[in-house]
This record gives sequence, structure tokens and C-alpha cells, in this order.
Amino acid sequence: MSKSNKTVTRSARPKPWNDPKVRMVVFQAIAMIVVFWFGWTLFHNTLSNMESRGISTGFGFLDQTSGFGIIMSLIPYDSTMTYGRTFFVGLLNTLLVSAMGVVAATIIGFAVGVARLSSNWLIAKLALVYIETIRNIPLLLQIFFWYFAVLQTLPSPRQSIDVADMFFLSNRGLYFPTAGAEPGFGWVMAALIAGIAAAVFINRWAKKRQIRTGQLFPALRVGTGLVLALPLLVFVLVGRPLVWEMPALTGFNFTGGASILPELAALWIALSLYTASFIAEIVRSGILAVDRGQTEAASALGLKSSFTLRLVVIPQAMRVIIPPLTSQYLNLVKNSSLATAIAYPDLVAVFMGTTLNQTGQAVEVVAITMAVYLTISLIISGLMNIYNRAVALQER
Repeated sequence: MSKSNKTVTRSARPKPWNDPKVRMVVFQAIAMIVVFWFGWTLFHNTLSNMESRGISTGFGFLDQTSGFGIIMSLIPYDSTMTYGRTFFVGLLNTLLVSAMGVVAATIIGFAVGVARLSSNWLIAKLALVYIETIRNIPLLLQIFFWYFAVLQTLPSPRQSIDVADMFFLSNRGLYFPTAGAEPGFGWVMAALIAGIAAAVFINRWAKKRQIRTGQLFPALRVGTGLVLALPLLVFVLVGRPLVWEMPALTGFNFTGGASILPELAALWIALSLYTASFIAEIVRSGILAVDRGQTEAASALGLKSSFTLRLVVIPQAMRVIIPPLTSQYLNLVKNSSLATAIAYPDLVAVFMGTTLNQTGQAVEVVAITMAVYLTISLIISGLMNIYNRAVALQER
């Protein structure tokens, strides 16, 4: 290359302060330095202030004895156990009500969303009234309504509502029998797993058969029969290997069996109904986003309305429904922290409430609680993104 060409190339290159790539790197480096400086300053000032006030730092408090009881625990717990144990008790209670809420809100939301588009005037208007009423009332008021105005007005345990001497409903909660496994119950579980595997296999086979021949196979009914009938048959053949523990009224409350506390029931109902009202609108908008020609084509092929909705409309609408549905699941989990208003022992009430007040480890407790909610939200987002990619339109 001649000297004149080198001169031209060097002169065509912009100066560093006019080069967009150089400026982008410099600005991002400055932004990172500012963020790290802010974080380090915040961390250093926090430690300095805590040290000046004589507040100890660290996570050693998790090994100390808690000294307080919790009204509901999914794992063995008593007041002689550690604060670390109270953390897991609160976390499991949060996960329980969140999982129950997600399942119930999804079922109710899809049903109401489809009903909102029903050709039946009464059903469509009832769905509209439900949506507009529930979603425009603050969630905290709904929790109070179900707890104080509904569940707390139920009769006392001595006058509880008795169903077949097995289920007892009172202002202390719903009590019902529990089953304990005896030798031989493993065969029933093996039959259940085999039934589920067979149902999945039949469902896949039925889809391939329908694509190949166009003939429908009642895979849902056959699969349901396998999942229910096969374990039941094995259960009878091995001599019914279950022992039942019945709830009994002793003193002022029931003992034995299992129970659903009013606090859990109120929170679950309020979260489910509130979130379902938003999911219903998401489902309605997703169905309306599907081109009407798809429905007309399915009708022209002779499909029933139920098959058209289940096999043609809903699968295409899911591509629109999944992203906003993920946001509703995240909101439900975060809204479960309102449980502290009715003393349901979730993570916020047990760990960030009682534990923080007793130990004074505010920074550590708040940091752990925030990290837990962040982790749960990221896991839900990750799983929903995987499902979203699975149902997304595959372009070639």
C-alpha cells in the first residue's frame, strides 16, 4: 500500500471522541464505576452505622433458638428450634399459598375468560360483572372480607358444620381425615406412575394418529381412566394398605387429621379470585387475537365448537397469553406477602416480622427475604419462558 493510501485510510478513521464504538465503551465503563461506587458506599456506610450503634453483623443468629411458636408448619417445628428453621417454615408456607393460588387462579381465569366470550348473554354478563367487580377492589380489602366477614363468622368448633362425620368446618378452619401408608402401599404408587406413563404414551399416539388419519381418539377419557382405575384396582388387590386418622373434638378444638386454617383459606381465596380476574381478561384478549378465519375454517371442517376452542383457538391464543400470564403469576407470589395482615405465617410474617424484631438483624433479614422473592420470581420467569418458547410459532 502506498504512503498516500495509508494517509487516506488514517484520515477516514474518526477521532476517538467522535467514534460511536469508543464512546459506547467509555460511557458503559463510567456507568459501571458509578454503580459499584454507589453500592460500595452504601455497604460501607451501613456497616459503619451498625458498628457505631453496637449492632452485630453476620448470619450467626440463624443458629440461635427462636423461642416462639408458629401456628402452621409443613415441617416439624417447635419453639426450641433455631431462627434458621423459622426461615424454612415461612418459606414453605409462602410457597404453599403461592402454588395453590397459581393453580386456582389459572383454572378460574381461563373459565371466566372463555365465558366472557360466550354467545349466551347471561353467562357473558356474569363474567363481565365478576371481572369488573373483583379487579377494582383492593386485594387487602378482599383478604379482610374473606377472613373477618366470612370465615370468622362461621360457628365455633362445638357447633361446627359436620359432613359425614369426616369433615368439620368451623371458625377454627376445615378439619378432615388424613391417611397413613402401610406395607404394600408402594405397589399403589407404582401403579399410579405406570398409569400416568401410559396416559402420556396414549396421548402422544393419539395425536400422531390424528395427524396421520384425521381420526379422533378419546385420549383424555382413556388417560383419566388409566390414572384413576389402575391404582384403585391395585389398592383393592393388595388389601387397602391405608390407615385413616379422623379428627375428633377434644376440649375447645379438634385434634387429629389435617386442617386448613382460616388464615390460609382467606388468603388463598382472595389471591385466586383477584388474580383470576386479570387472567380472564388476558385469556379473552388472547382468544380475540386469533384470526376469525381459523374458527371459520375449523367449522367448515365439521369440528364441534368445543373441539374448535380446545384444538384450534386456545393453542394459538397461548402465544399471546403466556407473556402477560407470567406477570400475573409473579404478582400473585409477591402479593402473598399481604398475609401478614391476617397473621398467616408466611415468610414476611415469620422471618421479616417476628425474627427481625427479636434479633434486630434488620439488614441480614431483609436481604435474605428480598433474595428469596427475587429467586422465586426468576424461577417462575425462567419456567414460563421455556414454555413460551415451546408454544411459540416456529418460523423457517
